Amino acid sequence: MRGDRVREAGLLATVVTLVAAGGVAWWLAAPVTANAVWAAADVVTLIPAAAWVVADLRAKRWGADLLAVLALVATLVVGEYLAGAIVAAMVATGRVLEAGARRRASRNLTALLDRAPRVAHLRTETGQETVPVEEVRSGQLIVVLPGEVVPVDGVLPDGGTFDESALTGEPLPVTRPAADTVHSGVVNAGAAVDVRASAAAADSAYAGVVRLAEQAAARTARVARIADRVAIWFLPAALLIAALAWLLSGDPGRAVAVLVTATPCPLLLAVPIAVTGGMSRASKAGVVVKDGAALEALGRASVLLMDKTGTVTRGRPEITDVVCAPEHDVAEVLAGAAGVEQYSPHVLAAAVVRAAASAGVTPAAAEDVTEQVGAGVRGRAGGREVRVGRSRRAGLPAWARGAARRGRLDLASVLWVEFDGEPVAALLAKDPIRPDAARTMRRLRAAGIGEVRLLTGDRVDNAQEVAAMLGLDDVDAEVTPAGKVAAVAAACARGVTVMTGDGVNDAPALAAADVGVALGSRGATAAAQAADAVILDDRLDRLADAAEIARRSHRLAVQSAVAGTLLSLLAMLAAAGGFLVPVAGALVQEAIDVVVILNALRALGDRKARGPAPAAMVRRFESEHERLLPARAAVRQAADALAEGATPAADAAVRAACRSLTDQLLPHEQAEETELYPALATALGGPEGTVTMSREHAEIGRLARRLQRHVAEAPGGIQPDQVDDLRATLYGLDAVLTLHFAQEEEAYFTLPST
Repeated sequence: MRGDRVREAGLLATVVTLVAAGGVAWWLAAPVTANAVWAAADVVTLIPAAAWVVADLRAKRWGADLLAVLALVATLVVGEYLAGAIVAAMVATGRVLEAGARRRASRNLTALLDRAPRVAHLRTETGQETVPVEEVRSGQLIVVLPGEVVPVDGVLPDGGTFDESALTGEPLPVTRPAADTVHSGVVNAGAAVDVRASAAAADSAYAGVVRLAEQAAARTARVARIADRVAIWFLPAALLIAALAWLLSGDPGRAVAVLVTATPCPLLLAVPIAVTGGMSRASKAGVVVKDGAALEALGRASVLLMDKTGTVTRGRPEITDVVCAPEHDVAEVLAGAAGVEQYSPHVLAAAVVRAAASAGVTPAAAEDVTEQVGAGVRGRAGGREVRVGRSRRAGLPAWARGAARRGRLDLASVLWVEFDGEPVAALLAKDPIRPDAARTMRRLRAAGIGEVRLLTGDRVDNAQEVAAMLGLDDVDAEVTPAGKVAAVAAACARGVTVMTGDGVNDAPALAAADVGVALGSRGATAAAQAADAVILDDRLDRLADAAEIARRSHRLAVQSAVAGTLLSLLAMLAAAGGFLVPVAGALVQEAIDVVVILNALRALGDRKARGPAPAAMVRRFESEHERLLPARAAVRQAADALAEGATPAADAAVRAACRSLTDQLLPHEQAEETELYPALATALGGPEGTVTMSREHAEIGRLARRLQRHVAEAPGGIQPDQVDDLRATLYGLDAVLTLHFAQEEEAYFTLPST
């Protein structure tokens, strides 16, 4: 590539020098010398240009480059040496511009290759051993030193801090807790950390991205051959106009002028610049596109098929709700449950541990932990026997029957927590919809995707619930990989189809679609290899970024090609009529080139008028949402407790909910109103973007004050005549808080950040 760059720059420098030298000779009244120098510029360019045409013909391509060669030859034949020199300068400039655009588009891809780790430090009994990264195997413990790139996917025994900007664009270091997953390709931004490899280097997420980058560097942008498709009719038309001009006027100079103005630089330059500019923008947005053909197809897509688990949803279960017995609270339950579950490898056990960490609850010290496959985990924590798992009781108390019903209605799995053999809480676990999914769907439809369908192997009820929440057009559930391929083939018959997925079972469908887009952060190498593009981090909204960029790049490519061709046709007709001599025709064509190239270069720019959201502040309030889970659960728990009437347990639950509101929830809402919302004004296009949320803050405050007055009127305990209104107030608060938190997470916490 460096050699090509030197040759292209050398050709341009030589041609420009010869054109300038000819001009000096002409000014010194040496026309013979001037013509000889200009002819030399023509010949210097004609030789490589002819080689380019021969290479195209050998590849069974012909088109735009051929016209440039014909123009150079024609100017030599009829003695229009200055015109030929100008055409030579255009061709040489075009090669440099095109190569520069391609280098800019591939810069981010090349950076991925440069960052690929070559060695890893294995933890051994005697210390460390540095080995080639290819020798690392799943299960081995490696040491990642400060500033080093994590070489393989793994699990953190003790947590760590990482710079994930190369994959996610997030500029701030990310602290990951113990037992969390870390992906290859991120940089250790803290002290040396241990990583337990969960995959070999060749199977890690970053290795798949590197292979994809290598493919992208090796392949050409087929969409740039739009130029050749246009040239199929443009070339014969130019030759016909030139022949008629010569035949009707008897002046071969007119034919030369036509060929000079027909030099297809708008096609040779504008189209690849627009396409490669779009690839560059997509890469900066976190989406690596294999080639220009994929970008062009994405820009014309009308159908989107999406896998559910891991694509539309997070891909792992999370504890979405905690329903406690009246005499217990969320913090107590999560501490005990996480204490025993932290020793279990089960996916739901990890969800319990994450829920405790998010709520700011420290797992209780546990001992004598045992696990029975399919039943649950038991052990001693906090001085009592704790069991987490499926319920084995024939009869359940009223609160537990209500919790079980909530699980069925919410399509959630229920984990029962028992203390000393008695059920004390139900943990509801679901694979939640990604917070950026709804915004992504709206943006995709605005970008021209008319049909969006869910294509999943999951159960029908779960799939239909997700599709309804996101407003999708249709659902295909319980589909096998072969069924996904068939569905993709049917969709392709209706229009240009995009398939998005993240798992190995999605790979065949990704390969069958017009454009396959894989989420690459989960290490599903097969999916990444089968896809035409890969999203480098775990954000679904990158798909909308890529679709918007692709549609704009395709529009600019076609716009530039059509406008340049039409202007060239007008110039050819003027030349055929004798209104443009060859030199003037070359200058007119040069002006056309400048116009369409400048238009195509717009693909490198960013049209977003709104600014980014402040990352640190958004992350702060997002983490507060997680820590407020116990406070929010206390509101619902108090309302449920009032079902038994004005009992002492209900009174205690109501007062606990009031304290949670006063001490935690209301200060959080006030801080959002005075700190977060003003900071988001730029990203949302003005202060009106948070008006609805501010109104919800006011409603939360009103209901909280109502609850406080209830408590103040009953210093000795809740009275029977307060129960109905208290339940209405508490359930109203729970509904508004649930909606409000969900809206903020979707609308604000998924905004592009600084």
